[in-house]
Amino acid sequence: MALLQVVFRQYRWPFIGVILLTLLSAALGIGLIAYINNELITAISSDVMVLPAFLGQLFLLMAITLASQLALTQLGHHFVWRLRGEFIKRILDTNVERIEQLGSAQLLAGLTSDIRAITIAFVRLPELIQGIIITLGSALYLAWLSPKMLLVTLLWLAVTLAGGWLLVSRVYQHLAKLRDIEDELYRDFQTIIDGRKELQLNRDRARLIYDTVYQENASSYRRHIVRADTFHLSAINWSNIMMLGAIGIVFFMANGLGWANTAVAATYSLTLLFLRTPLLAAVGALPTLLSAQVAFRKLNRFNLAPYQPGFSAPAAAQRWQTLELRDVCFHYGGQGFAVGPINLTLRRGELLFLIGGNGSGKSTLAMLLTGLYQPHSGSLLLDGRDVAWHNLDEWRQHFSAVFTDVHLFDRLIGPGGEPADHTLVQHWLTRLKMQEKLQLNGNQVVNLQLSKGQSKRLALLLAAAEERDILLLDEWAADQDPHFRRIFYREILPGLQAAGKTILAISHDDHYFAHADRLLEMRAGQLVELTGHERDLATLDAVQRTHSGH
Repeated sequence: MALLQVVFRQYRWPFIGVILLTLLSAALGIGLIAYINNELITAISSDVMVLPAFLGQLFLLMAITLASQLALTQLGHHFVWRLRGEFIKRILDTNVERIEQLGSAQLLAGLTSDIRAITIAFVRLPELIQGIIITLGSALYLAWLSPKMLLVTLLWLAVTLAGGWLLVSRVYQHLAKLRDIEDELYRDFQTIIDGRKELQLNRDRARLIYDTVYQENASSYRRHIVRADTFHLSAINWSNIMMLGAIGIVFFMANGLGWANTAVAATYSLTLLFLRTPLLAAVGALPTLLSAQVAFRKLNRFNLAPYQPGFSAPAAAQRWQTLELRDVCFHYGGQGFAVGPINLTLRRGELLFLIGGNGSGKSTLAMLLTGLYQPHSGSLLLDGRDVAWHNLDEWRQHFSAVFTDVHLFDRLIGPGGEPADHTLVQHWLTRLKMQEKLQLNGNQVVNLQLSKGQSKRLALLLAAAEERDILLLDEWAADQDPHFRRIFYREILPGLQAAGKTILAISHDDHYFAHADRLLEMRAGQLVELTGHERDLATLDAVQRTHSGH
């Protein structure tokens, strides 16, 4: 199993130590059976020390067995903790384009269902390992008691295990299908939660989604989980009854065929009864281990960035004069929408506005400019020097951004991840008129339950606190009231520019285009700069011009 190979590779010596503990537990268990056979069944002794010796071995067996189980369980939880941490780090290191392709539903399923399946498997792993080791140890002891009876017993157990494996293999098939259905269910949950307002307004749509989308996936999940449990329970019952049958076969061989005396038959039966519990537990643990294998393979199919411990600290941002996109092209898989070739130069201290119709490529350009999308061709130049694709952090560290789908963090940080400058934060709270709205505890924002316009203001505060040179604002003013929109264009943007910041604002507010140093437009994936008469027309009515041109 690939999962166990990874555990053994990462925790070789602790794993070997746990196996040795389990071997000792198995040896003590078989030794206890041998002691019962020699001192309590075969021999007739009045030695009063037999019982204390028996009880001592019994408690020692309990202590060693518990120690081996706890050691393996602790090892398993440590592995799962490490696996989850590595998975989170790989998500953080994976490019945004790949994360968007996967979608949040699949990643959340991986972080919850898959990690949980692996955790449960490691809790049950001791049962499987102990079952295997005790079975092998018991087989050696039974061979010493009666080789002929062992051959028949092994044949019986082989039939038992073969039947159990056939049933368990069907469990695996249904578990694999269940994992794929879980992805669909997570998408359904996301649709219901994210679309709650629209679904509350339109009950026909709510009924349609519930009846034909959610219920279809939920029913499929129920069908496969019932079948998986059916085969699992069948495997347990099959193994249970066949083990009882083995005891009957043993007494038949001893008494009916005369292969052994009654004492040997009793010891044989006692050994099989001792073996029955760990063997059934091992069979019961198999489905959880199979689920973990399915989950582990699912995690590996995400094709995330390779795991790298720690975060590399980028070199300190140097003072720059120009950032340039030269002949940059990007397309969305296959025959999807293409952008480029783009040629754009940003100069320190500029204020640029970017306009364009829906689907023209504005947001894609923003992702390319900030280094969040890697171009398929072309170059990024910093003061005329090529920036290597594998070192895009050198490029990204110049940017702060407020995107339309803004996510609010509750920590105000400055350069190097240190707490933001208190004086700067207070300045921006006043400028954004948020001093009465936000509750701060040091550099932590206590209340994030804000209106959309207030959320955008907090996002701008977060971006400004980072003290980076370039600020990208994607339709920032769209959620502000007219009064504050006017303050944004006439006071905030000029103030940022006066402080030496370079600003690229994606906007449709044609009344304020005159404030920009340069006006850019995206047209069907192509970037043009508007000057002269074209800029005058855009300033008069950008929306009308956009519609007529597309």
